[in-house]
Amino acid sequence: MSLPADLLQMETSEQLVRRFAEAVGEGEGHVIYRLDLVRGRYDYISCAAEQITGLSAADLRQEGALERLAEHVHPEDYQRVLDAMATAASQAQEGVARLRLEYRVRNQAGQWLWFDDSMAVHADAQGQAIYAVGVAIDVTRLKRAELSLQESEAKFHTTLDASFAGFFVHQELAFRYVNPALARMFGYQAEELVGKLGPVDLIAPERHVQLREHIVRREAGEDSSSYETLGRRKDGSVFPVIIWAKRLMYEGRPASAGTVVDISERKAAEDALQAANAQLEMMALVFRHSQEAIIITDAEARIVSVNAAFERINGYRAEEVLGKNPHLLSSGRQDQAFYAAMWQALFQNGYWEGEVWNRRKDGAAYPAWLRVSAVRDGQGNIHNYIGIVADVTERHEAEERIRQLAYFDPLTRLANRSLLQDRVGQALAQAERDKSQVALLFVDLDRFKNINDSLGHFSGDRVLQSVAERLESCLRWADTVARLGGDEFVVLCPEQDVDGAREVAQRLIDALARPYPLGQTELTITASIGISLFPQDGGDFEILLKHADTAMYRAKASGRNQLQFFSREMNVAALERLVLENSLRQALERQEFQLVYQPQVDADTGRIVAAEALLRWNHPQAGVIMPGRFIPVAEDSGLILSLGDWVLAEACRQLCSWQALGLSSEFRLAVNISAIQLAVSDFDRRVARILAETGVNPACLELELTESAAMADVEAGSAMLRRLQDLGVGLAIDDFGTGYSSLSYLKRFPIDKLKIDQSLIRDIVEDANDRAIAEAIISLAHVLRLPVVAEGVEKPDQLDLLSGKGCDLVQGYHFSRPVEAETFASLVWQQAFLK
Repeated sequence: MSLPADLLQMETSEQLVRRFAEAVGEGEGHVIYRLDLVRGRYDYISCAAEQITGLSAADLRQEGALERLAEHVHPEDYQRVLDAMATAASQAQEGVARLRLEYRVRNQAGQWLWFDDSMAVHADAQGQAIYAVGVAIDVTRLKRAELSLQESEAKFHTTLDASFAGFFVHQELAFRYVNPALARMFGYQAEELVGKLGPVDLIAPERHVQLREHIVRREAGEDSSSYETLGRRKDGSVFPVIIWAKRLMYEGRPASAGTVVDISERKAAEDALQAANAQLEMMALVFRHSQEAIIITDAEARIVSVNAAFERINGYRAEEVLGKNPHLLSSGRQDQAFYAAMWQALFQNGYWEGEVWNRRKDGAAYPAWLRVSAVRDGQGNIHNYIGIVADVTERHEAEERIRQLAYFDPLTRLANRSLLQDRVGQALAQAERDKSQVALLFVDLDRFKNINDSLGHFSGDRVLQSVAERLESCLRWADTVARLGGDEFVVLCPEQDVDGAREVAQRLIDALARPYPLGQTELTITASIGISLFPQDGGDFEILLKHADTAMYRAKASGRNQLQFFSREMNVAALERLVLENSLRQALERQEFQLVYQPQVDADTGRIVAAEALLRWNHPQAGVIMPGRFIPVAEDSGLILSLGDWVLAEACRQLCSWQALGLSSEFRLAVNISAIQLAVSDFDRRVARILAETGVNPACLELELTESAAMADVEAGSAMLRRLQDLGVGLAIDDFGTGYSSLSYLKRFPIDKLKIDQSLIRDIVEDANDRAIAEAIISLAHVLRLPVVAEGVEKPDQLDLLSGKGCDLVQGYHFSRPVEAETFASLVWQQAFLK
């Protein structure tokens, strides 16, 4: 595998120097080098070479340096060295060839020094040897000591005792002599070795066979031998050693003498070299295959190399940018001050990173995270800059999606509560400085739940999106519209007073009231808006929102499709409502509710034939509370379902009790139901369960619902009424004449009775219009074969008129107020007795 030329050049100079120096140091006893075999020069050679030969590092890095250095090699060794290197170069065609040589080098003083040189020869992808790396260790002292051993045994002992290398004489595999250095090397005292242990005992067990083979060969005729093995210290630890051994006669018998050198440091140096080479190869892989763009420039910021990721991300080919300044990628979004600060950081710290906007070759700008490092040489001068560029477009898009989720409603793309709160805070701060006002409008769609229940949530979502568009179209750029959830919206209008807020609210009401096309149909939706103003209605977001919400509820209570400004009185009403709701939640458990009964009388005979069950709340502090006050609260809070079940069950139990006392099986008891009860999908099953639990004949029970309740969702309402009819219960429309009064639903709904609202009966004698309407209702009902009940009959002339017009049943104070169950039973028994 070959390295990119520019990267190889960079790594074979200053950076490689640092790697080798950090790994093995700059010791006097060894020379570390990297030899360019193609150019015949040294890419690197440690300072020890200059100290020995007098040739400077600069001289040795010139072409032909190898020839000049060869002048210092002993003539007897020169050709042998060249031949060995030629052999290694040919062997390197199949990988890395390793070579080990001994030769002499003349130092500046003219002395010959012995070196043990271990090198590795590397070839390129074509098998051409291109460089060699190695470590040459000065073994002059060892060689001289060996020669001295041959010259004189006395001199032998003197030299060896003072040497740093280990020396020994062994005979018949037992030590006859060891010098102090060898004993220290293996962790023994000399007397622990001589005559007691031999070379085999100081060698790692896995190398015993190797040692024996060397000994056998030497005894068989080899004059000397040299080999590398693993020594074993007294404490059991192992370390690499080189052993030189020579045959000799010792005390008249054959023996061997030799030296042992601990080569741990050299091995560490070799390992460091291998690690450095491996790291070089790894860096080349990273450079080529990195998913981030890498740019390498010279000290003048001219591009000298880019990787494949750079070409892919920026759209430039390498040859298009070489020699140019990376500024060609600048998008122009960062000013000169930005880049000045970046270069200042690079000069001071040698490193900078941050986000920039780059421009691709096609002109498209993109966000990038840039990391730049300055590469310095041994003298501290900047030699290169390395830039790593990551395209963070996807991260930006993800952050934008997160921002959208954090601050915007996913359905309508309007601001959500968090963003609204932040903008309200800014608007209030500005208004406080400018002494201006801020309006907050709480917009709630009227009866929007009916759309979801009847048409489904998909249609409801489309309507909400249309509502959002209409709201935005009515506002200024400085205004903010937010969706809090469901069908609740809030509009922030800075610098708006009462008149401006009213104008904006009315514009919103008119815009929202326009029909909404939905498939083949059109929907009409109204909205109720509550308005609070800063500073008079509150000084922060939560208070203003609460007061706008309160005003919105007042708008709904006042008939919907209108606006209301917040007033302090509304706070009192809201507090009362809250207290009422809390009490209402406990009222059922405390058995504070009671049913009273008002008779329904045959208009012709005056006999009681039916009754309406009416709910009263006996509050322990407030006394009797009428339904008109607490039923709306029960409906808004959801308590109406459990309360409605209790009313129906209590009425059925009372009816059973009366029937057990002899009440006619033709008697009917009417119970009012809420629109919310009717909208519950399992309401028919609730009624069936109560009928089964109480044992009431369904034909004796009549459920009353208002026109508005029946018309809230015509399709679902009609289906529910038919399921109730299938149970056998009667169905009556209450307050007829005050709601939709649609003739079509009378035909579609399975109605058994109509009740004329008391507002039409109150002035029926004096008011011709009321009289005409009542007469029309009676006639219509009879055409449809439906009996009619007139509510609110309080005077004899009202009774006479209704009876004359054919009204079937009457109900009102003229006959009886709503009374408790015992009193009602007395009225019925008295009637039976009078008969």
